[in-house]
Amino acid sequence: MNAQEILRLYATGHRDFSHVSLVQICLTNAKLIGVKLIGAELIGADLRGIDLTEAHLNQARLNQANLADAEMIQACLTHADLSGADLSGADLTHADLSGADLSGANLGGADLRNANLSQADLSGADLRGADLCGANLREADLNNADLDGAYLDEADLTGAKIEAAKIDKAGLNGAKMPDGMIRA
Repeated sequence: MNAQEILRLYATGHRDFSHVSLVQICLTNAKLIGVKLIGAELIGADLRGIDLTEAHLNQARLNQANLADAEMIQACLTHADLSGADLSGADLTHADLSGADLSGANLGGADLRNANLSQADLSGADLRGADLCGANLREADLNNADLDGAYLDEADLTGAKIEAAKIDKAGLNGAKMPDGMIRA
C-alpha cells in the first residue's frame, strides 16, 4: 500500500489500516485523524507535520520515523516502537505512550503534558525543553536521558529509573520523585 492509496481510502471514510506495511512511506502534513494503525509497520516513515489526533497506533513499529511537529493529541501509542524516532516539536498532549519504546528518540520541544509514559523506555532520549507537566512517568526508564530544561512540574516519577539522567535544569515543582531521590 502506498501513500496515495492510504489518502484515497481515508477520504472515502476508511479508517482501519491495522497491520499494514508502510515502511519508509511519505505522508508529510497528511490529516489522518482517528485512523487505526494498530500493529502497522511505519519504520523510517516521513510523517513530519502529520495530524494523528486520536489515532490508534498501539504496537505500531515507528522506529527511525520522522514525526517532527506531528499532532498526536490523545493518540494511543501503547507498546509502540518509537526507538530512534524524531518527535521534536510534536504535540502528544494526553497521548498514551505506556510501555512504548522511546529509547534514543528525539523529543526535544515536544508537548507531553498529561501524557501517560508509565513503563516507557526513554533511555538515552533527548527531552531537552520538552513539556512533561503532569505526565505519568511511573516506572519509566529515563537512564541517560537528557532532561535539561524540560518541564516536569507535577509529573509522577515514582519508580522511574533516572540514573545518569541529566535533570539539573529541569523544572520539578510538585513532581513526585523516586524514593531516595533528593532534588537539587
